[in-house]
Order: sequence, then C-alpha cells, then structure tokens
Amino acid sequence: MFAPSELLWALIGLMLTIGSTWLEAFVFAVPMSVWKGYGGDIEFYSLGVTFQVGAALFTGCMGGRNAAALSQIAYVTLGIALFERFGFEVFTQGAGVGYLREPSFGYLLGFIPAGWLCGALAFRAKPTLERLAFAALSGLAVVHLCGLTYLTLGHLFRWVKAEPSLLTAMMDYSVVQIPGQVMVACAIALLAYAMRRALFY
Repeated sequence: MFAPSELLWALIGLMLTIGSTWLEAFVFAVPMSVWKGYGGDIEFYSLGVTFQVGAALFTGCMGGRNAAALSQIAYVTLGIALFERFGFEVFTQGAGVGYLREPSFGYLLGFIPAGWLCGALAFRAKPTLERLAFAALSGLAVVHLCGLTYLTLGHLFRWVKAEPSLLTAMMDYSVVQIPGQVMVACAIALLAYAMRRALFY
C-alpha cells in the first residue's frame, strides 16, 4: 500500500516528468559590468539537456523511493499506451511500442530504479545538502548504467535502431549528456533541500 503523500508525489512527479521532457536546461552568467553597476545583459547558456532526468530525481528527493518509482513506471507506461491508443507523444522522439527500438529507451527505463535509489538515499537520514546531492548523483549514475546496458545489448542482439556505431551512440546519449545532467542533479538537490527545510521534513 502507498501512503497518500506518496501517491500525491507520484502524481506530481509524473506531471513534472511529462512537462520537463521538452524543457531545456539553461545556466546564466552575470557579467562583471553588472556587478560593478555599469549595466549589461545577463547571458544564458544552454546545458544541452532537458529537465527530464531532474524531474525523476526531484520526485525521489521530495517524495521518497515509492513515489519516484511509481511516477516513472506511470511515465513509461503512458508513453507507450497513450501513443498506441490516441497518438499522443510523451517521449522526446515519439512514443508507442516502437520506441523500445530507440537507443534512448534504456535511459527512460533507468528512471525507474534511479528514482527509487534516489528516494531511498534521500530519506535514509536527516536531509542535508550533501546527502541529497549524493542521492541525486547516484540516481543519475543508475540512469546511465541502465541506458548503456540497454544500448550494448540492443546493438549485440540488433533490436535497437542502427546508429553509426555503438561508441557513437554511447557518446551521444551518455558522454555528451553527463556534464549538463550533473549540473541539473546538483540544482535539484539544492531545490529539494530548500523545500524540505521549508516544509519541515
């Protein structure tokens, strides 16, 4: 049985994951001229990733392991079922049963154990910024472990759509993505820490 709070956070996590699928992550830089009072514009730089992984990790940090895992199970299920029934695309590159052949599908599957692990670590003891950051980064590591495993097996057994090479796919879906996703995970940990302090839990 799930507690009402877990079900609420699972629903929030599902909505956040769907909404953040197309929400690109940015960082901003404030020029020295602004700090010195001379004016200028704040510059924004894309991290080259979306907040999708961050949504799964945030749910774990705030709602715990059950809420995070449930939200991501619902996300993957809806991504397949809604497309087959209504043609509604939930994932970034489409949806439906055919998405199982996409190189990125293993990373989406990784959201489930990643959210669970992140939530388990985040609620193991009193929340500190370091503990929440470790929980989020551990979850991120699980996403990439699952994704790389899926990519490797998919290439060996030829169920994943052809990429130029397995190494190219690993570079595109893991190596290039990791720096931006690490920054998102750290930002999520900071946000979750502030919110848990404000909500007294």
